[in-house]
Amino acid sequence: MEVLADSSVLHRLKKEHIGSAAEMLARAFWQDSKMDYFVPDEGNRLKIARHHFEFLLRYGLIYGEVYTTSPHFEGVAVWLPQKNVEITLWRALRAGLFRFRKGVGKEALERILSFSDYLDTLHRRHMPGPHHYLFFIGVDPTCQGKGYASRLIRPVLARLDGEGLPCYLVTQNEQNVALYEHYGFRVIEKSLIPGTEVESWAMVREAGLNRS
Repeated sequence: MEVLADSSVLHRLKKEHIGSAAEMLARAFWQDSKMDYFVPDEGNRLKIARHHFEFLLRYGLIYGEVYTTSPHFEGVAVWLPQKNVEITLWRALRAGLFRFRKGVGKEALERILSFSDYLDTLHRRHMPGPHHYLFFIGVDPTCQGKGYASRLIRPVLARLDGEGLPCYLVTQNEQNVALYEHYGFRVIEKSLIPGTEVESWAMVREAGLNRS
């Protein structure tokens, strides 16, 4: 069953707004450790990050739920049901694989794919049963610390509690661990992404916690 957030609190991202949302996410993740690994050249990072997030947003629109806080895109979150977590070749093609590959370039694409393969392996091991996946969440740097992340997270977690579904996420930002713990997530594995200096935290939240 698809889990939907309260439409009075959140806004569904529309296809025509992918570009604007991707630009915001590129700014939000510009200094993120994984983006630094994907694109070591700071001069090209924003452009490549924008193409990266355009692909991920298209994927989310087709196979999951993409929410934003308002038409001003202060924050965006993508959630996926378990059945659509794996980005297969067919699904990637539907989400614009060729455009994505051209936009990010060969070197960045290889780094993104190897990085993602490792995280997918962790995901399958930790969460073999039904669950929902917080694919990613980003808040505009000018809006961080103002409650937008909470507005994106709480409504969906409330619906997941009602459906009895746990939630899984991974983060490469240690500062975010405490934030997610506030919503009831707990760390189930901390690891170093092979071939990188990027640390990753896999976290899970059991259903029915009703954290305030």
